Amino acid sequence: MPPRTAPRLGLTVFLRENRMSHHRRALLASGLVMAALYLPAAAEEATWPNRPVRILVPGGVGGVTDIRARWLAERLAPLLGQSVLVENRPGAAGNLGMELGARSAPDGYTLVIIHQGVMTFNPHLYSRLGYDPLADFTPITRLGAGPLLLAVHAGVHATTAGELVQLARENPGRLSFGSPGIGTPPHLAGELFKRLVGIDTVHVPYKGGGQAVSDLMAGHLTYSIEGLNVQLPAVKAGRLRALAVTGPRRVGSLPDVPTMAEAGIAGYDFEGWVGIAVPAATPKRIVARLYRDMTSILNSAEAIAWFGEYGAEPRADPPEVFAAAIRTEHERWGRIIREAGIRID
Repeated sequence: MPPRTAPRLGLTVFLRENRMSHHRRALLASGLVMAALYLPAAAEEATWPNRPVRILVPGGVGGVTDIRARWLAERLAPLLGQSVLVENRPGAAGNLGMELGARSAPDGYTLVIIHQGVMTFNPHLYSRLGYDPLADFTPITRLGAGPLLLAVHAGVHATTAGELVQLARENPGRLSFGSPGIGTPPHLAGELFKRLVGIDTVHVPYKGGGQAVSDLMAGHLTYSIEGLNVQLPAVKAGRLRALAVTGPRRVGSLPDVPTMAEAGIAGYDFEGWVGIAVPAATPKRIVARLYRDMTSILNSAEAIAWFGEYGAEPRADPPEVFAAAIRTEHERWGRIIREAGIRID
């Protein structure tokens, strides 16, 4: 008669193998599920772009960021083989649009226009942003950089920056300047101007640079410090008077307009920039493709002429160079804003 332990041993081996079989089947099923989840995403990335791409603008229609976004979209579309749509999301100095961009899927179908306001000013002006400028975005490239323009309504009795300062000192609290919103580069440029020359003027925020310039042309504001591409048409039409550019050099489109330093405003040097980014975790292959296409656009003779007309220049900085520059400027403006005591909330 066989030993009684034999059947038990056979049952033990059977149960163990059966459990292992269940385990292997579970692993196989899990792998199939992961593959099923990954393959569509991988296929989507491999065929990118296969549907329209949007450029999210954290500002209103007619401002510097909007103008450059639309110029870029028109030239990027043929390279991608898809429509490139511009979507404006103004509000809270760009914070609303940036928060939407940070929450968008990192799939290459949402690009976000960025500038020093939303990336390097706002983190030090607001207690809550709704986004992290350094962690929530992958910069692609800087699009362009250049000075702003100090301009007044044509009816203002000031033909130089010095005369505007004197007029403001004689009328404390009665002169006003506009901007695309609280915390935007034109706002900070205006606040620093006030502090540097010691004047008391009223800031009037709008939802976009175009609206601010419209009110300036209508005489509802006294002056503004805004991008040249927003104000230059009105200057050439005689509706605004250009007093000074904020950079270290004069610009070719306004050769007779001095720099702030030449106008007697010592120590004032301000250059604005606009760039483009994607939500963090966007595949590197897509970032590389976007940078390659944008570099071909920005290095063109057309781009050099278009930016140059407004006193700026295209700068196709590589993603890692652009990201490092943003971090450096983030620290620099944090220090300036703290020392100036500027706070929004």
